[in-house]
Amino acid sequence: MKKYRLQIGLDVDDILYDCNAYALERLNREEGIEPPLRIYDIHGWGRGQNRADGRIRYFSDPDFVASQPILPGAREFVRQLTDVAEVFFVSAVPPACMSARALRLREDFPEVPAENILLGTRKDLVRLDILLDDGAHNISHSPATYPVLFRKPWNTHLSGLLSVNTYDDFLHLVEMLRAASAAPRPDLHAGGVICLVGPTGSGKNEIAATLVREHGMRKPVSATTRPRRAGETDADYRFLTEEAFRAEAEAGHFLETTVYSGYHFGTTAAEFDRIVGEGKIAVIPIDICGALTLKNRYRSRAILIFIRRKREKVIFDIVSRPLDSRDKTCRILSLDDEYRNEDLCDLTVRTDGEADAVQSILSALTAGAV
Repeated sequence: MKKYRLQIGLDVDDILYDCNAYALERLNREEGIEPPLRIYDIHGWGRGQNRADGRIRYFSDPDFVASQPILPGAREFVRQLTDVAEVFFVSAVPPACMSARALRLREDFPEVPAENILLGTRKDLVRLDILLDDGAHNISHSPATYPVLFRKPWNTHLSGLLSVNTYDDFLHLVEMLRAASAAPRPDLHAGGVICLVGPTGSGKNEIAATLVREHGMRKPVSATTRPRRAGETDADYRFLTEEAFRAEAEAGHFLETTVYSGYHFGTTAAEFDRIVGEGKIAVIPIDICGALTLKNRYRSRAILIFIRRKREKVIFDIVSRPLDSRDKTCRILSLDDEYRNEDLCDLTVRTDGEADAVQSILSALTAGAV
């Protein structure tokens, strides 16, 4: 994996200060909206598309910016982050609000130098090693080496991106990225985990199925909330209700979770440990966040393989799938971000078909070329 300098940029609104919920609270109060708008009513950043867009007018009000509540844990989060990185605040505010924003940041986070406060709307020009932002448009256009999406209700439809849900998640991700650069070469001779990473349509599932069917690898049985398809058995997935899945997630049973097409998927640590403990190789198609979690757990006994297929074939596969139009659009728009994940993997396999990809993986494992 690439080595990096650990210059980390933090978005401010809804990362450090409450913005959207605070704006909705004021909008509900001032306009007497009943029933009151909730954070889940926010679907984008348009103007006039729905009633929640009325909140946007507050974003250019200096008094609003000066009075935004600091989010719980934000001060300690920034303090911990400055221990391991050079931290920058990257905040898109209009000129009228810049003074209010800078004064609050200096007051609340004195450990970050004033010269590291970057204000303006052109985040696409700020080159950093890692950027944490809740705006999908900022993630998609960021030149940062590793843009990381902070999960909020308005961006949960996106998949395949580096993403976190909490401050602790982000701190853990930073540590994983730092450790990955010094990790020993993968060695799966005594068992381990193969993580197949790549966009929808790259052929991950077919490659994994062939490795299991023809080459003695094992498929960890994941849990999912999606409906059972024709011919599927409990050997394919554990099919759970959303309530049951959420209960297991909150109990910490899952080692990794992700969302595709609105359905949740997750695999337990016990499932991986059982396979690896038997000296076998577990192979799983997985998003980059789950792959990094597995890398952190199994270190040299895990290998992250990026499946790179020609973009036009990936797009053709996506549009041919029985997905709704919104889901297809989101997956196509996220391709640039998904291809960036190649830099986080140990090995790239370029493929136009399942057979050559399988052979490349087997050859790399046999030769110890990873």
